[in-house]
Amino acid sequence: MLDVSRNDLTAGVAGSGTMGRGIVQVLAQAGVQVRVYDAKPGAGQAAKDAIAKALAGQVQKGRVQQADADASLARIEIVDSLAAFAPCHLVVEAVLEQLEVKRALWQAVEKVVSESCILASNTSSLSVTAMAAGCAKPGRVVGYHFFNPVPVMKVVEVVDGVLTEPWVGDALMQLAKRFGHTPVRCNDTPGFIVNHAGRGFVPESLRVLSEGIADFATIDRILVDAASFRIGPFGLMDLVGLDVGHAVMKSMYEQYFDEPKYKPFQIAETRVAAGLLGRKTGRGWYTYKDGAMLAVPEPAAPASRPDSVWVAPDADALKELASTLGARIDAGTKPAAESLCLVAPIGHDATTTALALGLDPARTVAVDPLFGFSKRRTLMCNPLTSAAMRDAAHGLLASDGVPVSVIKDSPGFVAQRVVAHIVNVGCDIAQQRVASPEDLDRAVMLGLGYPKGPLGMGDAIGAAKVLAVLEAMHDFYQDPRYRASPWLRRRAMLGVSLLTPE
Repeated sequence: MLDVSRNDLTAGVAGSGTMGRGIVQVLAQAGVQVRVYDAKPGAGQAAKDAIAKALAGQVQKGRVQQADADASLARIEIVDSLAAFAPCHLVVEAVLEQLEVKRALWQAVEKVVSESCILASNTSSLSVTAMAAGCAKPGRVVGYHFFNPVPVMKVVEVVDGVLTEPWVGDALMQLAKRFGHTPVRCNDTPGFIVNHAGRGFVPESLRVLSEGIADFATIDRILVDAASFRIGPFGLMDLVGLDVGHAVMKSMYEQYFDEPKYKPFQIAETRVAAGLLGRKTGRGWYTYKDGAMLAVPEPAAPASRPDSVWVAPDADALKELASTLGARIDAGTKPAAESLCLVAPIGHDATTTALALGLDPARTVAVDPLFGFSKRRTLMCNPLTSAAMRDAAHGLLASDGVPVSVIKDSPGFVAQRVVAHIVNVGCDIAQQRVASPEDLDRAVMLGLGYPKGPLGMGDAIGAAKVLAVLEAMHDFYQDPRYRASPWLRRRAMLGVSLLTPE
């Protein structure tokens, strides 16, 4: 095994664009001698100049000492041919994301480096196994997937191809710790960990929008406020660029042979064709002026209130909230003729719940109980809910200043179904042994900024509740997209954590 702690460790980096430059910087700051090659004349020096500027900024902010910045820059050598990689213990490529380009690079590198030199690819979407298949020694080829910006995003995926020798990944795990990143280990599969796990958040939100359940801004507000995501799915698409995000969705769907859980949606295709790509075009889901997002106004709460409120017997927290807000509680076994009927289903829609309880659909409004009522409340109407009852429920539940979102009928509301989909995709990743449960959650929290990893989200809600949401959605839609992962089903039945390994 390569000793990555050695003082004379030398790495080559092929490609000095945004990702290559970031990789060079973290390696040099960790005391590694770095040789940089870029086929484009002047690109390597431009990258070193950019690193010098970044380090100067860190010095100015007091994060780095001037002597350390100078030493880091001194470790970076711009070279004019791949032959200069001959003494390298490790070569990392960050070139064009095309399989044949990367294969050709590795074949050329193999001719000049030692037999023990590790060949690491920063690919985000290509098969490490397919890349290694073109090499004379495929056992030393490994994925080393960083995230942009590399010095800030402190996670790196170490990807074992089918033929990668264990010591190779072991060495890169240790090297990541040397330059201050958190390494996560996974097997070669489309999307690795982070991009694979991300197939829950955006695609399911697009389906919610496509069904007319809520507008994009409402979906974002619910998932940020109620479910505690840092950014909503539509804000995220605008940030990444819808053209990029949609291409990833299509690619993942195709690479998994049309797996329904990863199905993209036509609405995104149309907007890409229209050039509504997000921040970089000034308009995406949101509109931007001088780089700043223009807020979408939220409808004001109506002033109306219900005469009385009947609350479903399995919704004690909702009954307590309504009472605290000053509602006159109808304590009858069945609601009185004038009472607003509030229900709190898990997984089911308002229509199904009203009929199951024998309630008048015109007076029934559902409230999402799964994430509590402190930050945002989501009200769901069925097709027969009267405007008067809808407004009365809205006015009552917004009367203490907590924002309220009103949506159309949907099994799983918005937050329930999106989070359940995220958890279910994560459970499939664990079931397929793509990564350990711990590395899965760690990678998602660091790489995607979710409040918890998929399995941790499921544990916070309760695996049984997540399963109930998925089963209700599967029953309603009859769509295999919502079939529960075996990993989730077994742990829900056993009553144990989703992080429990096998």
